Amino acid sequence: MSELKRKDYDQLLEPLQEELSGMARWAAAKGARVLVLLEGRDTAGKTGVIHAISEKLNPRQVRTVALGKPTERERDQWYFQRYVPHLPAAGEIVLFDRSWYNRAGVERVMGYATLDQVRTFLAQVPVFEKLLTDDGILLFKYWLCCDQAEQEKRFAERRDDPMKRWKLSPIDLEARSHYEDYTKAREAMLAATHTSHAPWALVDFNDQRRGRLTLVRHLLDRLPDTEVDVAPLDLPPLGHDPHKERFGVVEPISPHGGS
Repeated sequence: MSELKRKDYDQLLEPLQEELSGMARWAAAKGARVLVLLEGRDTAGKTGVIHAISEKLNPRQVRTVALGKPTERERDQWYFQRYVPHLPAAGEIVLFDRSWYNRAGVERVMGYATLDQVRTFLAQVPVFEKLLTDDGILLFKYWLCCDQAEQEKRFAERRDDPMKRWKLSPIDLEARSHYEDYTKAREAMLAATHTSHAPWALVDFNDQRRGRLTLVRHLLDRLPDTEVDVAPLDLPPLGHDPHKERFGVVEPISPHGGS
């Protein structure tokens, strides 16, 4: 299957973003709590699909959570504790760019967690997620699939593009030699944490544009009926003449970058 062109992608994404806007209105009206976990290998495309979902939505309602490495205090806490404050409240949509599943992936493969810690995590996470869903949180878990050849291509793009180089960390570079280890860790994670109350959905992201469309469509289809009545908005006449207000105006920048 050929790679989806940008023009075709934009045309297909627009109606999906309209549906996402409707979903956001529904969440606000019904007090729904929507939680989306986005996992996958380095370069899989998590940032891009988060942008596709949130681009047209109210940033006060939709939050992206991308936690850094835990502090010393957080390392001494119950593992899930640092994630709990970021869970959605009523009417909110939260997108996790990596989540508690770090323990089953990078922490396991790179030796940041012991085998006992990983075993404890895999035993606890179905219980933890059952508590979330029993309390009414709508939980969606996605794994973005990317094969090694495509991953290497994207690593090279990040290396060669100064605007993308920030995405390439020393851990990413070290992880390149652990592709099979990550595969084994992922399979163990899926086997232990794919449950009826919190199932995994795997999406092919070798073509990132097609992958974004597929994931967004799947997410919308898994939500309940999100149709809500929208009251018309009327703009009353202004009580003053805006043209009477005068402020300093900054001149537009030259197309050539000069003043």
